[in-house]
Amino acid sequence: MNLIEGLYYIGYSIKKYNDLKNQKKLPFKVISIGNITVGGTGKTPATITIAEEAKRRGFIPVILTRGYKGKIKGPCFVSKGEGPLMSEEDAGDEPIIMAEKLKGVPIVKGENRYDAGILAIENLKSEISNLKSEILFILDDGFQHWKLFRDKDLLLIDGTNPFGNKKLLPIGPLREPLRAIGRADIVVITKTNMLSSQSTVHGQSTAPPTYPSPSRGEGKEGGDRSHSMTYGKSEFRRLIKEIRKYNKKAPVFFAEHRPLQFLSAHGEIFPLEWAKGKRFFVFSGIGNPGSFKETLLLAGINLKGYKSYRDHYRYTPKDIEKIVEHSKRSGADWIVTTEKDIMRLKELEVPAKLVALVIEFSVDVGFYDEVFTK
Repeated sequence: MNLIEGLYYIGYSIKKYNDLKNQKKLPFKVISIGNITVGGTGKTPATITIAEEAKRRGFIPVILTRGYKGKIKGPCFVSKGEGPLMSEEDAGDEPIIMAEKLKGVPIVKGENRYDAGILAIENLKSEISNLKSEILFILDDGFQHWKLFRDKDLLLIDGTNPFGNKKLLPIGPLREPLRAIGRADIVVITKTNMLSSQSTVHGQSTAPPTYPSPSRGEGKEGGDRSHSMTYGKSEFRRLIKEIRKYNKKAPVFFAEHRPLQFLSAHGEIFPLEWAKGKRFFVFSGIGNPGSFKETLLLAGINLKGYKSYRDHYRYTPKDIEKIVEHSKRSGADWIVTTEKDIMRLKELEVPAKLVALVIEFSVDVGFYDEVFTK
């Protein structure tokens, strides 16, 4: 550990100590979803899918989110289950995506997630008594939010680039030392379809692969759910071995982030087949732009050019002009970006031929049993 890492580690340790010392507990169960690296593990699609499953299982899911880059600090409702109540600029891009996709799921934003949870409880008292249901709080990006007690910690690890150079911020992607993996109750290795398909993507075929159904592999400690053919690959074996160095008990699941459909800035939906024969220019301002590019290739999209911006970038009209210019020079017919990016463009005049690729989180059903019933 060098001097810069050491300074970060001192600050991290002081914050963690103080947060744990003053930790508060909500009167309902809390599930945290997070990671130990900066961006790119697919937390938002995972949070959406887990909230939907919680609702199917009879809970009243409530998402507690920081709303990174949102101007309003909260606590406040981004949604009461019927769509966004504020702009992306005030809430942040990720809460707005969740608010638009999740019906019947309140989303509360606030730097202090305990206060956000109390606000939700006060507003849901009548619903709880009428439905005789139990609130289940889902703590979005909460692995380092020690101020709030959680009943389960779900740790997402990007299968395509798990830990980068294994250095702490700011010279590496790690928010915490790797030993923090030991806190996780459940580990999910995400984007596994991209890693297992990279040779196909860059070869003759770009059709999305199909896999056998997941099954549980039993071991002496913990349980690793794996696709019997695909996830026997050496990359996954090495990653699981590293995870087991720090956490011998948490079950490990494999998840895919699959291309689902396209969405225009005006809400029109296009199936994946719609892209056949079209040429696309790509831009994004996310934590892992390379991963998004791989996802587009998996969907069989003909990419003519690519421009990336920093994570959560706030676009200007000048940026849009430049993107359109790049697109024309590349010979593209359409421009494609991420859902997060298209949310940040809603206040701007966007090109008519602009779409976002919608991603879905897919994991073995046994994962949900582990999350909700144990």
